[in-house]
This record gives sequence, structure tokens and C-alpha cells, in this order.
Amino acid sequence: MSSNASRWDTRQMPSQAGRVAIVTGASSGLGLETAIALGAAGAHVVMACRNPAKAADALAEVRRRAPGADAELMSLDLADLGSVRRFAADFAARFDKLDLLINNAGVMAVPQQKTADGFEMQIGTNHFGHFALTGLLLPKLAKTPGSRIVNLASLAHRWTARMNLDDPNFEHSRYNKWDAYGKSKLANLLFTFELVRRLQGAGTQVIAAAAHPGYSSTNLQFVGPAQENSAIGRAMMSIGNRLFGQSAAMGALPTLYAATAPDVAAGDYYGPGGFQQIGGYPVKVGCRRAARDLQTAARLWEVSEQLTGVKYAF
Repeated sequence: MSSNASRWDTRQMPSQAGRVAIVTGASSGLGLETAIALGAAGAHVVMACRNPAKAADALAEVRRRAPGADAELMSLDLADLGSVRRFAADFAARFDKLDLLINNAGVMAVPQQKTADGFEMQIGTNHFGHFALTGLLLPKLAKTPGSRIVNLASLAHRWTARMNLDDPNFEHSRYNKWDAYGKSKLANLLFTFELVRRLQGAGTQVIAAAAHPGYSSTNLQFVGPAQENSAIGRAMMSIGNRLFGQSAAMGALPTLYAATAPDVAAGDYYGPGGFQQIGGYPVKVGCRRAARDLQTAARLWEVSEQLTGVKYAF
């Protein structure tokens, strides 16, 4: 286990030369910082992004900050299972291995809306999209020695009472944007730990772990207020970021630790080691008991397979 005293950062990252990494949501914030660090360490980084203009700017930023980095763009919209399937097929056709899958992309506290497949936007993007992507890419991961999956969770997994798997898309229950976000992040952890159990049960050597960034100042906080055209929301997020937020580069460290540190084990969960896990250098952290509930995790897996149509081939 890492300790805060170690102050682990990208300078301690092992070389990633010869490795292939996918980072979802790499056009800004944590994903961009993750892509830069992996590229600087020698990985071939596939930046899986939804918005082409933002993605092009992000790729230019990677090349500016990590000269010589081997990075490329591929189109991926996690709120559209058709896009997820096309991405996975295109990747499989072009690459014979996958060392790192960083399931980073996400939306937070947006007004109620649906994905292309009719899912509530937050669980649809943050969980169902990544569930489908991971399942479709699992054959490449399974044949790559030392491969890892890192799922991005959040302190927000503590904000919701429980998963409502009879109505995961809020079709019959009252929608609260923060509760929906919390449920999507709780789903990320339930998925991670159930994936570990199934990988180990099948004798597959892929390591699945999770990470959270604490409170990091990124564009994520402003998407919801922008969609609501809320000046008050924007102001509150700006104040929060200034008072409590650490940089996106610091927020990416738990992800990078989970992806590259030699002592990471299946099912580990990393976050900042400072006060209340809001900021600081990466350490192994705990989660609420609900995130490790076996029955809920098995039911979430079943629902996820039904709704996405993706069955895992272990």
C-alpha cells in the first residue's frame, strides 16, 4: 500500500514503453492529465473522445506537454451503445493487444435527460457505457499479459441511499441529479468488485482496480450548470473549486497509481490521502459497505447485461 508520506507522483511511474492504453474522456481534466502522463512514460495512448474539436485541442496539448508522446484520437460517445460497439470493433481491428483500459469519462449532476439508448444520462454514460466497452474489449485485455482496467469512482458513491435496480433509469421514480450521480458512482465500484470476482473465477489474470480523484478542479463541475443555464450554479462551482479543489494533475494521480504501480492488486481502490480524501497524494482507500454488497453487485451485472446486450466472454 502507498502511504501519503511517499508522495507518489508521475516521477515514480514505471516506464510504459511498448504498452497500449485507452483513456476515455481524454479531451479535458483528469482524462487529459492521465493521457499526458502515460504518453510521457512511453505508452501508445488512444484518447477516446466524444467531441472532435475538443479532442483535437487535447491531442495538441499532449504533444506540447509530452514532446514525442505517441498518442492518437478515436471517436467514442459512451452515451450511445452504437458508438461504443464501433469503437471496440475499430480498436480490435487495428490493435492486437490492450494493456490499460482507463474508464475515466463521466458526466456529473446534469438535468434529467436520456442517452441514445434511453438510459438516464448519468448511469448511462458513467456505468452502462463503460460496462459495455469493457466487455467488448475484454478479449484484447485477456490476451495481454499484465493488463489492467481502472474504473473511475468518486466520493459521491457515499451520497445515495442505495441502488434502485428495478428502476435504474428513473422512469418511475423522482429524479434528483445529485442522487443520480451518486448512484452512477456507486455502480462504478459495484461493477469493479464484481468484475474482479468474475475475472478471478475464470482464472483470468487481468487486474481490475478503481480510483477516485478527491475534489479536483475540472470542467466536469460546470457541465450541469451550463445545461441548466444557471449563473448561480456556475458561481457556486467556481467558489468550490477555488476553495477546495486540487489540480487535475493531482487528481489524476490515484488513477495513474492504480494503472501503473507494481504493488496494485485486483480490487484495490485508490484516492487522495489528505483530509477526508479531498486532496493529496494517492493511497489505498476504503469505500462504503454498500459498494461491496454481493447481491446488489450480481443484480447490477445482470441488469447491465440485459440493458446493454453485452455478455462478457471470460
